[in-house]
Amino acid sequence: MAAAFPSSAPLIPKDPSSTTPDLPPSLASLRDKSGTEILKSLNSTPLFMTELEENDELEAFKALAYEGTPLEVASNFKEQGNESFKEKRVADAKEFYTKGVNTLLAEVRRRQRGEKREGEEEGMDEVVKEIRILETLLVNRAMCHLSLKNYRRSAKALLALGRVREADNACAKGLELEPEDKALRGLAAEIVKKNEEAEAKKRKELERMEDAKIELVPDALDPINSTLTFPVLFLYPLAAESDFIKAFNEMDTIGQHLEYILPSPWDQTGEYRDEKVVECYLEKKKGSLIKVGRKVNLLKALGGGEVVDGVVSIYVVPKQKAAGWVEEWKKKNGITKNA
Repeated sequence: MAAAFPSSAPLIPKDPSSTTPDLPPSLASLRDKSGTEILKSLNSTPLFMTELEENDELEAFKALAYEGTPLEVASNFKEQGNESFKEKRVADAKEFYTKGVNTLLAEVRRRQRGEKREGEEEGMDEVVKEIRILETLLVNRAMCHLSLKNYRRSAKALLALGRVREADNACAKGLELEPEDKALRGLAAEIVKKNEEAEAKKRKELERMEDAKIELVPDALDPINSTLTFPVLFLYPLAAESDFIKAFNEMDTIGQHLEYILPSPWDQTGEYRDEKVVECYLEKKKGSLIKVGRKVNLLKALGGGEVVDGVVSIYVVPKQKAAGWVEEWKKKNGITKNA
């Protein structure tokens, strides 16, 4: 009786003493090979490849991407780019769009030289379609650049402002899109270093503040006129920096201390070059601010301000940016103009 499913090629006769099933002709050559040799043989077949090497069949697969007219090839690259972008593989998408752009730019240059394309003669409709696809590819590729560049710029700007946590978040999102981006990876390392420095500074300040407290400074000649000293924290919110004064006498003016503190090493732009170019603010109980002149002593300043946890906090901002910072403060604290 004939076989229900006749083979197109006869099976290779096996050794009569063998108990293994017959192999089809295409795999018969593997019978006497070791496991390592079989894997090596399979790796030369594109379907089973785990490593890329020079291979005629593989090159043929690659060439399929360039089959057809330049318009068809570019359209194919555009679709592959779109799929990659949807999957957030921005680097791959950018590469596909670039290949499409290069394909059509070659056609533009050919026409500019007055050369004719081999094979079918192109019509005006095809030229118009090529131009439209080229425009789309250029726009899509620009979007890839912007996706990475925006995260890079945001992270860099936030880091410069001392907003380390937000910078880290922006950088992480950028690396999700392109894990191998050298600029972002370098920025990530810089953020880690900045965060470590900030944590070290914070620990140091906490150690200094551990024994800081409001104390009475006795006057040996006139006990009635004894004064108080306060721990004071100068905060520079727009620079994300601070300075701690362990014993700030209530009769000292704010300017007296800023005079020797400013300028600070971290002020690269000169916005805090001396006490005359900054404005100082104290926070009231309800979250509103009170402006304090640099010639006002701490005792008078505290008449309208508040001492939280035994530490006086004084906000210091550049004069030219003070109005904007105050408005931002009001928005964050829900303070109306009449408050």
